[in-house]
Amino acid sequence: MVVSEEKVPMEGDVSSKKAAKKAAKAAEKQLKKAEHKGPIQAQNDEPDMSEGKYGTYKLIQSDGSYVEREYVDVKDLCEKFAGQNVWVRARLQTSRAKGKQCFAVLRQNSATIQLLISVNDEKRVSKQMVKFTGNISKESIVDVQATVVKTASPIESCTIKGYELFATEIWIVSAAKTQLPLQVEDAARPETDDPEALKIRVNQDTRLDNRILDLRTPANQAIFRLEAGVCRLFRDILTKKGFVEIHTPKIISAASEGGANVFTVSYFKSNAYLAQSPQLYKQMAIAADFDKVFTVGAVFRAEDSNTHRHLTEFVGLDIEMSFKHHYHEVMKTIGQTFTDIFRGLQDEFSAEILTVGQQFKVEPFKFLDPPLRLEFPQAVQMLKEAGVTVGEEDDLSTPDEKLLGRLVKAKYDTDFYILDKYPLAVRPFYTMPDPNNEKYSNSYDMFMRGEEILSGAQRIHDPEFLTKRALHHGIDISKIAAYIESFSFGCPPHAGGGIGLERVVMLYLGLDNIRKTSMFPRDPKRVTP
Repeated sequence: MVVSEEKVPMEGDVSSKKAAKKAAKAAEKQLKKAEHKGPIQAQNDEPDMSEGKYGTYKLIQSDGSYVEREYVDVKDLCEKFAGQNVWVRARLQTSRAKGKQCFAVLRQNSATIQLLISVNDEKRVSKQMVKFTGNISKESIVDVQATVVKTASPIESCTIKGYELFATEIWIVSAAKTQLPLQVEDAARPETDDPEALKIRVNQDTRLDNRILDLRTPANQAIFRLEAGVCRLFRDILTKKGFVEIHTPKIISAASEGGANVFTVSYFKSNAYLAQSPQLYKQMAIAADFDKVFTVGAVFRAEDSNTHRHLTEFVGLDIEMSFKHHYHEVMKTIGQTFTDIFRGLQDEFSAEILTVGQQFKVEPFKFLDPPLRLEFPQAVQMLKEAGVTVGEEDDLSTPDEKLLGRLVKAKYDTDFYILDKYPLAVRPFYTMPDPNNEKYSNSYDMFMRGEEILSGAQRIHDPEFLTKRALHHGIDISKIAAYIESFSFGCPPHAGGGIGLERVVMLYLGLDNIRKTSMFPRDPKRVTP
């Protein structure tokens, strides 16, 4: 061996030697660690008996080749499947790996079940597969093949309490980012005053900015399924009563209700407006002999109202109906429709109502059949007895309405009631005046938990009288000429009303903010996502 000539060390050489010593120590440490784990693992050449039973699918592009595989929904896993191997596609909500086992929770919609992956030679489940599962990011979508096993004791943290899954295969279908802007578990925590409960809260803006994640909570899954139920019940109930569903334009030439709270849009070489209401077109349909109509669609209000109950775009459920002698024929039909919807929600959506109640404070909604009807002077008197003075021709303020709701609940034990005979001065130009008292009108509002959810009235169906009332309100007749003209060919007496879907769901469940019941809410400060 050749020995190099000794040299005087320079400053750079000293640094190099220190770095070399440091590197040597690190290598020695790694070697000892590997020896401790065993020579086979250290060399990373241990055969993986689970090869081909876990991993990440290639991107699903519907390329023509697909596996004929039957999947079972998490909510359906029960005794019928005990001992069977099943395929499940769900989100990996949480996972915890330790040694030769990994516990995880799978979630599909709002149904959850515990998953166990444990090293098992007989079922070819390796330690590498366990480790792989423990490293899957939360909220990733996975395909799992597993055996359904009855548990020795209920798993309280899952909706499927009596069964769990023992996995034999797991594949990532779509991986979620490892860093999420909010945790679904945090967004789903119960809102409680319990001093012992975790105080982790996700604020409203964070929720709405990351609505996709927020909507995955069990409560939100339940809210919007129940909201879909309101729409379906509304349609089914009215269709059985002989109503026809119509669709009305949302781009119009003049403000629907003669007000200034409209969104102006550029329309080729002129301007148009987004409809505040389908009101005028519902009436035209009545004049066209459809007799009973309803519509479900977007309504736009350019009101700079940043409150718990206002949106600039919401879903309107609107009704219009001809009658023979008295507008109460229509008012009673609408009231009974609400009663039937409330009963339908109780009967068909009890599970969803219970799920919402697990996160939010929900008091059961009470209603009478037939609904309670009060006249405006009666409401004024009830408020007066409670110490609040309201003028005979004044509208009710929001605090007045809420107080009246509490008074009605205390006296009649109902959360839903109809308030009839509003002062004419506070209603739109097309509202029919009360022929027996010029101060009042043939109009009504309907309330849930002290908040208005429908405004309606008998409409003026005589063109001359309608023109007179429009001029009284200072409306440019030329802009509503087609509307007035539609009553010139003979039109039956009719009445109707407009309902805000999101507000109905909010108040039925007793929630504190309408943004909880609008999937992607629009208000003066929000137009995304």
